[in-house]
Amino acid sequence: MQANLPISDDFSLASLNTFRIPAKARHYLRVNGAAELDAVRRDPNLTGLPRLVLGGGSNMLFTRDFDGLVLHMTGLGKEVLGEEGGKILVRAQAGENWHAFVQWTLAQGLGGLENLSLIPGTVGAAPIQNVGAYGTETKDVFHSLTAYDMASGEVRVLDAAACRFAYRDSLFKHPEGRELVVLDVSFALPADWTPNLRYAELARAVEEAGLAAPTPADIGRTVEALRRRKLPDPAEIGNAGSFFKNPVVSADHCARLLAQYPELVHHAQPDGSEKLAAGWLIDQCGWKGRSLGAAGVYPKQALVLVNLGGAQGEDVVRLARAIQADVAARYGVELEPEPVFI
Repeated sequence: MQANLPISDDFSLASLNTFRIPAKARHYLRVNGAAELDAVRRDPNLTGLPRLVLGGGSNMLFTRDFDGLVLHMTGLGKEVLGEEGGKILVRAQAGENWHAFVQWTLAQGLGGLENLSLIPGTVGAAPIQNVGAYGTETKDVFHSLTAYDMASGEVRVLDAAACRFAYRDSLFKHPEGRELVVLDVSFALPADWTPNLRYAELARAVEEAGLAAPTPADIGRTVEALRRRKLPDPAEIGNAGSFFKNPVVSADHCARLLAQYPELVHHAQPDGSEKLAAGWLIDQCGWKGRSLGAAGVYPKQALVLVNLGGAQGEDVVRLARAIQADVAARYGVELEPEPVFI
């Protein structure tokens, strides 16, 4: 291996995944930018190894040790780039903590990311998952990103169309995008900001707080309070946030379910389909607060699976599969996990 690459062997990943699952990497490298990636690409001892790009480890479930090279994106830096077409452009390096970056934009007096407060993970992972919460998705405020192509060695700039954003999905989760490693992300924040209160729970919380003219920081604090009230802190209880995607079904399927379950939580989509609340389905199947061994369902939010202490990856998988089977049997709906299983 190239002497200028400070690669660690047999490296513990337990503190680098929010589920706190014990796992090791055969090789591990901190990456601050394209130079390290270029050196990896040129090293003949590394090119044939499986690679795993790691950010905050908040969307991964390790089911075994990783017998390859973990590239841990740790590059830091953020800046305001200026105004363009009524938008304020800001850029952050991939290794920046997502919530800290959101708070930084709010401290600059910039709105647009406040609904995405307190989401765990890093800036570089946000477009990969197209993270979203309280009526806002990454794609709504995205401008462009810089990525290193491990196949060609090129540094590429991709706009929103090239990223192919969809619900919890993007180019980077498909074979044609898996050689791309995100280096930095730029966001286009509105110069003329208005609060996004389309999400009913958030609108109610703002009204109850008596915020007649909320600022972006007000909305950010409200979102933080909502999330802290119903979601576990990964620093205290191992988890990966929402474990399942909200399933999308046809209008006919939804209508059949409503005839049998009038309280079904559903949201009409622009294409005529219906998005169902996975948490509601899981709760109705009686899983909230239950556990299988050391893995359990969080008592305050059925969508969150937690490590109750000493859980292995297979414990979480076993619990997830049991939940999927129950929901499928009762509602004919297939739940898809959000975290990537390693």
